[in-house]
Amino acid sequence: MGDVFNRAMDLRKRGNLKASNEIFVSLVKESPNDPYMNYQCAWSFDTLGEEAQAVPFYERSIKLGLAGKDLEGAMLGLGSTYRTLGEYEKSKDILKKAVEVFPGNKAIQVFYSMTLYNLSEHQAAMEILLNCLTDTTDNREIKSYKKAIDFYSDKLDEVWK
Repeated sequence: MGDVFNRAMDLRKRGNLKASNEIFVSLVKESPNDPYMNYQCAWSFDTLGEEAQAVPFYERSIKLGLAGKDLEGAMLGLGSTYRTLGEYEKSKDILKKAVEVFPGNKAIQVFYSMTLYNLSEHQAAMEILLNCLTDTTDNREIKSYKKAIDFYSDKLDEVWK
């Protein structure tokens, strides 16, 4: 399986996404209980823009015990995919859990904020985005206002008179 897997990964890297996906689908058929193979198969559908087909593979990879960086990627991928399919509550659930499990991953937080936006939870979405911005920026001007941006991030609807 190693050579075939490496070929699928190489095809993905070179942009031959359809051929790579076909190999991953066959590898999952051979090893349906392999969480990593399910994750790679989900990813291969995502890169093809076939999000709905990616979902069961993401779900299975997580259920089968994917761990570490791969779990981090699968949770982000599944949450993002649910969002693009309009399944906002499912997206919120998985991304909220991902934020709890991987609190340092700012990309997960950004995708979570997009889902909150879709659910009209604008205050929470903006707070997360503003905190991600001040935590990660190298922009000198934004850094000079970090304290103020952080202070106002959860007070956007307040008016001071």
